[in-house]
Amino acid sequence: MKYLASIATVSAFALLTGCASQNVSQPTLPLGGAVETGLKADVKVGETISGESSVNILFSLIKLGGDTQFADGVTYGGGEGGFALGLDPVASAKSAAAYKAVKASGADVIVAPRYEVSVQDYFVYKTVNVKVTGNKGTITSIR
Repeated sequence: MKYLASIATVSAFALLTGCASQNVSQPTLPLGGAVETGLKADVKVGETISGESSVNILFSLIKLGGDTQFADGVTYGGGEGGFALGLDPVASAKSAAAYKAVKASGADVIVAPRYEVSVQDYFVYKTVNVKVTGNKGTITSIR
């Protein structure tokens, strides 16, 4: 009888207690920062330049091959293709294509870049191909 009473007490206690999670959100204002300098660059626009890059993604997680050199500041979202180990494969392919275009032409910047993105998804792996075209931009002076 004492055994049943202890089981009943433990069962009642277990029924009266429970697990709960709580999340308190505090709305925040967007943080917008702007950096202004008094510098102006004169850019000479030249001929059309282009570059290409591709990357293979296995199981939407593992990046196979691809380029190892990227243009800094090319941070366009891909929208397609998901993520590969926390990185967007479309964005990294765009950055690599921009690097190749600038490096091969000797440009300082790409003026009005246009990206052609092709994603071929075969369920187990996918291939992302990117081609960038734009005009060669050479900085002639900074004032």
